[in-house]
Amino acid sequence: MPEGDTVYKTAMLQNAALAGAVLTGFDLRVPAFATSDLTGETVHEVVSRGKHLLHRIGDFTLHTHLKMEGAWRVYAPGEKWRRPAFQARAVLTTADVVSVGFELGITELLRRDEEDSVVGHLGPDLLGPDWDPAEAARRLAADPDVPVFIAALDQRNLAGIGNVYANELCFLRGVLPTRPIGEVADVPAFVDLAERMLQANKDRWVRSTTGDLRPGGTSWVYGRRGRPCRRCGTRLRGGELGRDQQERTVTWCPNCQT
Repeated sequence: MPEGDTVYKTAMLQNAALAGAVLTGFDLRVPAFATSDLTGETVHEVVSRGKHLLHRIGDFTLHTHLKMEGAWRVYAPGEKWRRPAFQARAVLTTADVVSVGFELGITELLRRDEEDSVVGHLGPDLLGPDWDPAEAARRLAADPDVPVFIAALDQRNLAGIGNVYANELCFLRGVLPTRPIGEVADVPAFVDLAERMLQANKDRWVRSTTGDLRPGGTSWVYGRRGRPCRRCGTRLRGGELGRDQQERTVTWCPNCQT
């Protein structure tokens, strides 16, 4: 699933292509909103909120979520799409571009003043103008028995962390993913590192937590189960951890993480 940095970059590209333009076509290919038409309305801006995208158009907001397979792509008028048309869920057309949302996990249209109904539950956005590290740390620590890995993934605590970052944060802070957040000595430092990691990756498509952008060198533990730890050489272990029937893959070093 795309994480906050990927969604942020997507929003920036969408905003650059659409902001200030008048829609000459508007097509939502989902049953609940198939008859909606914002043709003639102006796209005010496109912003991200954690892993959510908000296209603010006229008095309305097109709310989308990429989930696992989703993506937004921008084409010139008449240019052939590089994904099949049956995957399109939203098509926004202006005089200069065609913006297409493919395989979006969520596609819905709501009034601008109703945005809180879909993103109001989110915690501080790691890449947003509302970023509040103290509030993020408070939310993380509010339920001390929750494993740190699960607490980091909970978008109600801080918005934008996904499986990659949750694994990497646990490694870099030296804590087992299963360790209760209440036993983590310095939660503010955990939050600070999370923000710095996303900031470092928000302007590039190759995500790296190691500083190495070469294939195979971009992560400390994520995707490396069974391979040697980059720090100590111990074979990395892996498994699944989650709640509410949402298991996530975890990988850790039994020597570096306690």
